[in-house]
Amino acid sequence: MKVRKGNSGYIRYEKKKRLLVTLGMFVMPLLILIAGLIICKGDKNNIFTVIAVVGCLPGCKSMVGLIMMMMQKPASRETVEEISSHAGKLTMMYEMYFTKETDSLMVDAVAVCGYEVVGYTSQAKNRKQIEECEKHIGKLLRANGYKTHVKIFDQMKAYLERLDSLNRNYEQLEADANEKFVPDERYPDLSRDEMVKHNLLAIVL
Repeated sequence: MKVRKGNSGYIRYEKKKRLLVTLGMFVMPLLILIAGLIICKGDKNNIFTVIAVVGCLPGCKSMVGLIMMMMQKPASRETVEEISSHAGKLTMMYEMYFTKETDSLMVDAVAVCGYEVVGYTSQAKNRKQIEECEKHIGKLLRANGYKTHVKIFDQMKAYLERLDSLNRNYEQLEADANEKFVPDERYPDLSRDEMVKHNLLAIVL
């Protein structure tokens, strides 16, 4: 069963999918190489060898993506369940792996409510890494026309309290953010929160 990006279980699903795809990409070049050796009676210096080597390039590219995904630790079931119980009306995403030129960070969960984008990570090395990720997300969202206040927590209790606060003030926060919101012509049916989610999903692995 396919698990979409932003849903719990996505990392595990992608690991299995990318493994199968990568293996499949190497099977065809291998078959071509074997066929060439058989046809040319064991002589590896033939056109089939060249085709097989070139045919490995897509597989090598897929392997890079597989290795990056294999290095990721998915959010635990307990973490997802605890956060989900406080999600309320908020637009939620899970297992969001944000990458940039110098660093990357797995964010277990992200909530969107009006101008507020709040995440929780259990995998940050230090506070500086979190702050850099906050700046990265905020910059990309602003570049796409969405003013936001991005905050990533590394303490579960504080994050759950923030979710509860957003839910208590949900109507006011949404009203403030949507006052000047103009739907995107490409996605006229999506709300502002859904458009922010759409943009966030576009920048994660």
